[in-house]
Amino acid sequence: MTRAIASTFPVTPLRRFIRDLADGPFGSSLTSSHYADEGARVIRLGNIGSAQFRSSDEAYIPLEYFHVLRRHEVKAGDLIIAGLGDSNHPAGRACLAPKDLGPAIVKADCFRARLDESRLTHRYAAWALSSSAVSQQIRTLTRGTTRTRINLDVVREIQVPVPSQEEQRRIADFLDAETARIDKLLELRHAQEAKLTERSYASVSEILLPEILTQPLGQWPWTWLPDMPHHRPLVRLGYVCRLQSGLTVDGKRDISGDVVTRPYLRVANVQAGSVALDNVSEVTVPREIADRSTLRPGDVLMTEGGDLDKLGRGTVWRGELPGCLHQNHVFALRPEPDRLDGDYLALMTRTLHGRSYFESTGTKTTNLASTNSSKIMSFPIPLPNVALQRELARQAQGSLDSVGAAIRLLGTQRALLVERREAFITAAVTGQFDVSTASGRNVTDGVPTS
Repeated sequence: MTRAIASTFPVTPLRRFIRDLADGPFGSSLTSSHYADEGARVIRLGNIGSAQFRSSDEAYIPLEYFHVLRRHEVKAGDLIIAGLGDSNHPAGRACLAPKDLGPAIVKADCFRARLDESRLTHRYAAWALSSSAVSQQIRTLTRGTTRTRINLDVVREIQVPVPSQEEQRRIADFLDAETARIDKLLELRHAQEAKLTERSYASVSEILLPEILTQPLGQWPWTWLPDMPHHRPLVRLGYVCRLQSGLTVDGKRDISGDVVTRPYLRVANVQAGSVALDNVSEVTVPREIADRSTLRPGDVLMTEGGDLDKLGRGTVWRGELPGCLHQNHVFALRPEPDRLDGDYLALMTRTLHGRSYFESTGTKTTNLASTNSSKIMSFPIPLPNVALQRELARQAQGSLDSVGAAIRLLGTQRALLVERREAFITAAVTGQFDVSTASGRNVTDGVPTS
């Protein structure tokens, strides 16, 4: 049973309007081996936004194979429905195939529908299917699963509000305009956040390494560095810091003797500038192994591998979990306290110098990069006295905190804009306000109150 929709318009199952419905090819019919650089477009989940076609996620198959899969064909103006979703991208959302699409098919977990447009237009249906009223229906049908998945039978039974043809046109026009305005604001917030992130990066670099952005010397091997004053000599990290390797998780290890069970950090727990402790695993190991891999407050954590732009970023361990161990893919750097401050080291890895060093020395693959203990300990770090290190770290952290507060505010604004967009769509397609005047029943500032 589908959940009833509260609507001032008649609510009808989608099957009453479907003329043709097809899903994408599953299994061996379409695999990565079939893809090509050009040919017929393969429409995937990433292309389906809320009543918007996203063109960025491009994939193709050869035209000769397209003819084999012709029953999955999509034509310009067809309704495309997502068959798989999560909390951010619900199943059932829909969009229209663009006018300039060319030959195309839908992939697995997507559906192509052609409706009786004399009764339910594709354009309005895309908005109705992208409303929270429909996503709530679908959640009741897929309760208990992490990702919502629907099939052809579910698609046919989705209940949609169906106003008159003229009202469908007005609603679609209204939502096209209003969501475009909100989407523009979202783009601006994203751009502001990117600028602030860039500013924080530049600020920390200039505080810890004055003139690195404006007057690099260009001298080999660290061409990006400025002239270093005598009281900030470059010192190899290994001279002022010890590196502790983590433990290797081995299910076959003998744990029959003197053993301990402790939490341990994995790569996923170590973020840039913070430690994520919401999902920390435990491991049982011999006590002597635990003693060699126990973190101490003040250790600086670095991961062995990950995204290239995050490689080598240090995070200070504050002793959040007493007795915590760390995986062998997480390095623990232990500075000599009278020569190197941990916060100074962690922040130095987030400067242009730190980024340039680890990106230039890292081992790169298609999507990831890695470093090793030798490269980490060879990192050349400017080494003023510890008192100055702490003062510089305090200034840099203050700048990061200020920018971070602004970024969090932008994140809150973006979340509110997304909520407003969803509320507009649902309110419009269920008749909660008159879109011809953009004011009406049970709506405050364009958002439903009930």
